Amino acid sequence: MKKILLSLTIFMMTFSSALKADEGMWFLMHIERLNHRDMQKMGLQLTAEEIYSINNRSLKDAIVQFNGGCTASIVSDSGLVLTNHHCGYDAIAELSSADRNHLKDGYWAKSLDAELKPESLYVRFFARMDDVSTRILSQVNDTMSEKEREAAINKEVAKIEKENNDGGKYTVSVRSFYQGNEFYYFVYEDFRDVRLVGTPPESVGKYGGDTDNWEWPRHTGDFALFRVYADQDGNPAEYSTANLPLKSKYHLPVSIDGVKENDFAMILGYPGRTNRWMPAQGVEQNVKYAYPAWVEGSKVSMDVMKKYMDNDDAINLMYASSYASIANYWKNRGGMIDALTDHKTVATKTKVEDAFNKWANNKKNKAQYGNVISDINAYYKLTNDKAKHDNYLTGILRGSKFAALPYRMGGALEQYAAANQAARENMLPRLQSFIESSYKDYHLPLEKEILAKQLNLYASKANFPLPELVKEVGDKNNNDFTAFVDSAFDSSIFTSKENVMAFLQNPDASKLENDQLYKLSSQLLTKYREQPENLVQPENDYQAAFRKLVAGLRESGLSNIKYPDANSTLRLSYGKVRALPRKEGEQNDAEVNNYTTLKGMAAKYIPNDDEFDLPQDMLDAYEKKDYGRYANEKGELSVNFLSDNDITGGNSGSPVINGKGELIGLAFDGNIEAMAGDVIFDADLQRTINVDIRYVLWLIDKYSGAKHIVDELTIVGGKS
Repeated sequence: MKKILLSLTIFMMTFSSALKADEGMWFLMHIERLNHRDMQKMGLQLTAEEIYSINNRSLKDAIVQFNGGCTASIVSDSGLVLTNHHCGYDAIAELSSADRNHLKDGYWAKSLDAELKPESLYVRFFARMDDVSTRILSQVNDTMSEKEREAAINKEVAKIEKENNDGGKYTVSVRSFYQGNEFYYFVYEDFRDVRLVGTPPESVGKYGGDTDNWEWPRHTGDFALFRVYADQDGNPAEYSTANLPLKSKYHLPVSIDGVKENDFAMILGYPGRTNRWMPAQGVEQNVKYAYPAWVEGSKVSMDVMKKYMDNDDAINLMYASSYASIANYWKNRGGMIDALTDHKTVATKTKVEDAFNKWANNKKNKAQYGNVISDINAYYKLTNDKAKHDNYLTGILRGSKFAALPYRMGGALEQYAAANQAARENMLPRLQSFIESSYKDYHLPLEKEILAKQLNLYASKANFPLPELVKEVGDKNNNDFTAFVDSAFDSSIFTSKENVMAFLQNPDASKLENDQLYKLSSQLLTKYREQPENLVQPENDYQAAFRKLVAGLRESGLSNIKYPDANSTLRLSYGKVRALPRKEGEQNDAEVNNYTTLKGMAAKYIPNDDEFDLPQDMLDAYEKKDYGRYANEKGELSVNFLSDNDITGGNSGSPVINGKGELIGLAFDGNIEAMAGDVIFDADLQRTINVDIRYVLWLIDKYSGAKHIVDELTIVGGKS
């Protein structure tokens, strides 16, 4: 009996180990030392040098940061860039019009000449990185305040950046890690001539909309294609018809062999922000004060936008991207509240911090670490109400164009009005350009309603000292700002391009002084940037204490986190293709719950629905089931699949790569079960939702008839 129990115990230990996801977002320069052997055991067939090399081409040369907020990969030797549809959403919307709606109908360039250049879009290539911790930390000491420390660090950072930018050829960024305990520099090359090559229709690229966002099963074709252009010598250049497609240093081969449970999968990309080292009371503040205000403010903006967007296609096009962004974070923050509460994250972190506090207050450590926990907890207690206030205030600034625009523009107009004629003539071109770019795509009635309703929410719920004008109007009108906003918009110069241009012709400072919208905007932004005097010292003590907490947790071994928080620097995560347990009543026709098919997508179809409608030709294609070489072994067309990689926002568009270094999918979302992933890693339930690369290829080739684009790729595997 003992032998049976022992065997069962060993089996369960082995089985549970196999089911654990691999936590961590790792630096590429540390892969050889920290991760390579583990990755090989899981199925990696590449050397560490083939993943990251400074002197030779490697995987890192095919990974780019896309427009500062997403990730993309180079998939041809002519600079073809693959990323998510939602990452290219702004550019696609900008290039669309009512009669040529590429967002709604999709677009495939038939030639290089037909590729479309949005106004502003860039990709960033990563060249190299290095550790400069010793150099930077030698400039600081424990007697410095946090401001003095920051100034000393910034002075050394400027030197490092200048030393490594090759006369301005490269962008160099020195970043802090482990809360200021380590520093690394990163060298990048930016290309700003990036053009749209192709996108599926929105009904495919955003299939499932807000309802399916963060959910599994998923059936979203979340991809788009762009191309990087360079000058005749292959260098970055501003847009020109003389530019040529970039000759890629390295591009990812594309596998059509598909995936199965437990296949190795790694993701390279630019995760934006995690807070795995956040103290317990920071999590408590978010769950009880900050995130509820964020959720409530987002919902106000979404409801107003939706009302107008549903009734007018032109307005829908104007606000589609803004709405999608707000809706995404609205669902994220709501899910975070629930997940962090369900996981009892505050209690878990408090337990670790209690152990740390005991370690910190022994004789050897007390001088360095003794006050860390008390200083951190005191700071959060002081700032809970401010966190709630700040999130209601940012809800106004995120939702309303005219909450911030008058302030951003007004200072320059004041200078213009006060200047002499010669100075005005010098300022005029820049001001006119700024004005032109600021008054694109907005609907005044929508903007007025959002601002009035956001001010109502802010004044009613912030429970914190308000800007003078907000308090004055709110007290007089029981926090109903409708009449005030109507009047302010009617009399303001900031509500139209024509009004501001007219001001330039006849500058009158008194018009700015009496402009209620400008006054409101100025007070809101001043409040947003305000640092109350009573928080100056606690803020200093908190920054120092948080840095020491992270250092102490690493020194004591009390934390199991072995990697720095994400901060939009290139990282690698690795894991496996891995199913989720099926939820009760879940509808997924796939035999194993790690992928979905076109059949499941068609089953969700709802005619004329905003989220689940499909073009007739897509339904026709499903009926024909002509999937060609992109079908899986069962003759199905796989749409999305799951892996257990550790990712977060910023990884959108990241390539999912198999053990041979071949592209198998495109990461685009996480799952609701692990919504707290930015703060805690759930090894059992954390998943990445990916577009199967075979679905991408089928959509381009068979569905859209753009085989010439597929012909650019290096396709490996498959039946032919």
